[in-house]
Amino acid sequence: MKKLILSAIIVSLAFTVNAQEIPERKGERPRMHHKQRGHHDRKMALEQLNLTDAQKEQFKTQNEAFRKQMGELKKNENITVKEWKSRMENLRKDHKAKVESIFTAEQKAKLEKMKEEKKAMHEVDAKARLEKMKIHLGLTDDQAAKLSKNRTEMAEKMKAIRENKSLSDEKKREEMKELAKKQKETFKSILTEEQLKKMKEGRKHRPSPDKRHEGPAAADKKTII
Repeated sequence: MKKLILSAIIVSLAFTVNAQEIPERKGERPRMHHKQRGHHDRKMALEQLNLTDAQKEQFKTQNEAFRKQMGELKKNENITVKEWKSRMENLRKDHKAKVESIFTAEQKAKLEKMKEEKKAMHEVDAKARLEKMKIHLGLTDDQAAKLSKNRTEMAEKMKAIRENKSLSDEKKREEMKELAKKQKETFKSILTEEQLKKMKEGRKHRPSPDKRHEGPAAADKKTII
């Protein structure tokens, strides 16, 4: 698991070096707010790794080669969707291996430490969100316990999917979506109609992801709920 996550972090960090997007297959919709947030996190991580100029140049060269390959694959209309996905996955695996080889052992160790720290922070955030939900929705101790148990089970199932080497990236995404649907049904079975309605209304009043990083000046112009 650690090696899998570390490899994913390494590849994502590589693309931050020259901050350009990878060509996407027709029909895929970009999730800009996730990209912006992820880009910021990767930029901060890169600063801590102290990359050499030579490493930055290597990343740039490798990324340009990868984007060119992806671009050529995107234009290929003479293959099936299944074959396209297979080639894309092979390109990504090859790119991941080449990028990983650029980092030094010390830098990889730093990345691993950063990953562990981020995981710990996620746990803290998750517990804090549950406590806020308990107050906001008026959850009973039994409801809170069920939601906490569900969160743990979901995390284990997601981990199992990520570690399953027999699944393609596309299949993993499909299974993750299915888990999300089941999670929604679980919420319905635990919360009351009134609590579900209140939770839905609360989401409507949240600032959009693109507005959350506008800074204090912009925040002062909005009503705080």
